[in-house]
Amino acid sequence: MSKTAVVILNWNGRSYLERFLPEVITNTTTPDTEVIIADNGSTDDSVTFLRTTFPQIKVIELGQNYGYAGGYNHALALIDAEYFILLNSDVSVGAGWTDPLIMFMDLHPMAGACQPKIRAFNENSFFEYAGAAGGFIDRYGYPFCRGRIFNTIEEDKGQYEEITEVFWASGACMMVRSSAFRTCGGFDDSFFAHMEEIDLCWRMQNAGFTIYYLPDPVVYHVGGGTLSYNSPYKTYLNFRNSLMTLAKNLPRRQVRKTILIRMILDGIAAISFLFSTGIDSFKAVIKAHRDFRKERDIIITKRTIAPPHDTYWPPHTMLNRSIVSEYYLKKKKYFEDLDWKIRR
Repeated sequence: MSKTAVVILNWNGRSYLERFLPEVITNTTTPDTEVIIADNGSTDDSVTFLRTTFPQIKVIELGQNYGYAGGYNHALALIDAEYFILLNSDVSVGAGWTDPLIMFMDLHPMAGACQPKIRAFNENSFFEYAGAAGGFIDRYGYPFCRGRIFNTIEEDKGQYEEITEVFWASGACMMVRSSAFRTCGGFDDSFFAHMEEIDLCWRMQNAGFTIYYLPDPVVYHVGGGTLSYNSPYKTYLNFRNSLMTLAKNLPRRQVRKTILIRMILDGIAAISFLFSTGIDSFKAVIKAHRDFRKERDIIITKRTIAPPHDTYWPPHTMLNRSIVSEYYLKKKKYFEDLDWKIRR
């Protein structure tokens, strides 16, 4: 059993492996830490490249594309380690980057997961969309970050330099306590990709674990490597999986009302997409709601870790109002504008 396994899920990402894997290997110097590639049924020459160029690296061949959620579930079931660091293949890391993460988890036994500061690889003074300085959601399930609300991305000027409890840690670079991961059932395979880390972090909080952001280390994420941020399929997954997350994790008495309000808000979003990104994004939102309604009875059966009691609303890491209203109506574009006290 290794203490820590850095696990990179790959799908047709040879170019990213060629660019970023050497520095992951070189800069992962913590004793008893292993770097592992889990290949999600790639059809390029990723596996051949890995076995030829990095024969010292363990490669797990999954045989087909299970998506982010299923791919990691299958891979982590085969890995025996105290901690998993789930790292996207398009992330650049610096020397000793695992040390602060491991030390923090060692000192906080009820921390289920944590993430480092994530900046954009191509604009490296700015936060990166998928994670930034730690993730949150509002009471209707819309995600946002310290350093990124919707499409407003902040420059890192040292404004988020404290360790902070957050609602979710980014799947781009996410450290997970393996015992918490398994206790909470891992990722939900049916998500395929996107929002699965938010669902997992919510279940972890319902089970009594906490989630944290650490300002050190800093990693740099390219982003959009598998699906571009403007992809209608990404839009579909984000909206469908967000609805699934609410249905699985809210107190039962909150589900119906919250989903109803989401239908209204998402309808407005769909119309906005129609005039901004086009008909395909509009259709993606409609399809997300249609498929959610079809699968709702099955989704409800997945409420494996319910809130501690039926009045558990909201968690202190959840914004108890609409981020849509805060951003678009009140023009609060930055996290610190929200006037919201969270636990340091």
